[in-house]
Amino acid sequence: MTRFFVAPEELQPDFLVLTGENARHAKVLRLKEGEEVLVCDGYGKECICTVSDVSPEQISLVVRKRQESETEATVRVSVYMAFPKADKLEHVIQKATELGAYEIVAFPSARCVSRPDDKSLSKKLERWQKIAASAAEQSGRGIVPQVLVLPSYKTALERAAQADKALLFYENERSTTLKMALQSGAYQTVSLLTGPEGGLELSEVKQAEDAGLQVCTLGKRILRCETAPLCALSAVMYDAGEF
Repeated sequence: MTRFFVAPEELQPDFLVLTGENARHAKVLRLKEGEEVLVCDGYGKECICTVSDVSPEQISLVVRKRQESETEATVRVSVYMAFPKADKLEHVIQKATELGAYEIVAFPSARCVSRPDDKSLSKKLERWQKIAASAAEQSGRGIVPQVLVLPSYKTALERAAQADKALLFYENERSTTLKMALQSGAYQTVSLLTGPEGGLELSEVKQAEDAGLQVCTLGKRILRCETAPLCALSAVMYDAGEF
């Protein structure tokens, strides 16, 4: 069933109207009167609707059923990734959304080559959020993960540490595996923090431990910065029974 995301205030009880990009997308799909579509508010609520009228500027819908989304994971996983080079973050946003991430959070660290300024960040954030929305629509998500940018590594640690499982991945860790960390107790929220291309400095790892994060390994091989968060996210979803 075709899925559309609208603002929460647009999710009316009986009738809905698709305009703008949603209407243009509906035209591309050649939606016709009588067809069923799913309309979501991006926060877990959705409506099964029937197309009642197709006009040049809008698509009118009749609400048949309202429900909570059934496609969201039972565990909320936040992916924290240090700014990578080029468009690697775009790839992670898209794939993490497909895999079920609750949010994707970018932050600066000591070895980050990419350090976007405020002006470029504003444009990038808009693009990143659109990538998340598109991936959520394609993968049948009930929410659109938020893409956030934090001003410092310290802020990222403080925020990540609030999860039931706050994990940082470091290539030189040898004793604690992700499996061990996940099996050490029940959890409903998880933070997964990874570094940039050059990895995290030892002092940053120590800073994370002091903030309450558990340092883990993702195995004997060194993963690329865009591979590590997706690997960890997949493992958490598997452990949580989502796969």
